[in-house]
Amino acid sequence: MSVEFSEQTHRNMIDRIPLTTGREVSDWLRTVDDGPSLVRFEEKVSWLRGAHELSYGQAKAIIHEYDLRRAARRFG
Repeated sequence: MSVEFSEQTHRNMIDRIPLTTGREVSDWLRTVDDGPSLVRFEEKVSWLRGAHELSYGQAKAIIHEYDLRRAARRFG
């Protein structure tokens, strides 16, 4: 069962990423873009967690932000 967060919770998590990881969100988004060509959301989250030792919440927030920005570019 997945846990859905509100948009405000997501924004709060994204705002804390640089403080908790030492890397800017834009840097994480490039990392995802340069990473393996995984399709499923949970596969991307698992890869990011394993490869970069992030918490589940951090990885999920980064992948969600990546998907939001990718969709905005495609439809925007």
